[in-house]
Amino acid sequence: MLSKTEEYALRAVVHLARDRSDGPSRTTEIAKAIDIPANYLSKILHRLGRHGVVASERGRYGGFRLGREASEITLADVVAPFGALEERQRCLLGRQECSDENPCGAHERWKVVRRATSEFFVETTIADVIRGMKHENNKKTSKNRR
Repeated sequence: MLSKTEEYALRAVVHLARDRSDGPSRTTEIAKAIDIPANYLSKILHRLGRHGVVASERGRYGGFRLGREASEITLADVVAPFGALEERQRCLLGRQECSDENPCGAHERWKVVRRATSEFFVETTIADVIRGMKHENNKKTSKNRR
């Protein structure tokens, strides 16, 4: 569903949101932490910066941090700089024109999935993702104690 670039962007933004350090994080540190190529990540972060998702600071102690609160950044905000959600939602069978008036064989069922997917990206924030990760980590911890 997501391109590799969009996946990397989400992983980087989640990492920045979870990072508890006082200052910005360097690209090389982020890349190592989330296991992606630093050069590629640098391009991703700069594009996210142009869209206000992250902010960069230059200089010896520079790097990247979130551009606003995690609760104010949606998944759609993170993936939008790399391609519109609508592009991912074109006809499942590749038809040029697929609509309610001229549907393909999968149109009605795919329309429901497209709508739900779009709502998920627009309504889910980075803070929501982090809360889910904490809950997931708590489950693992409690299972390990048994």
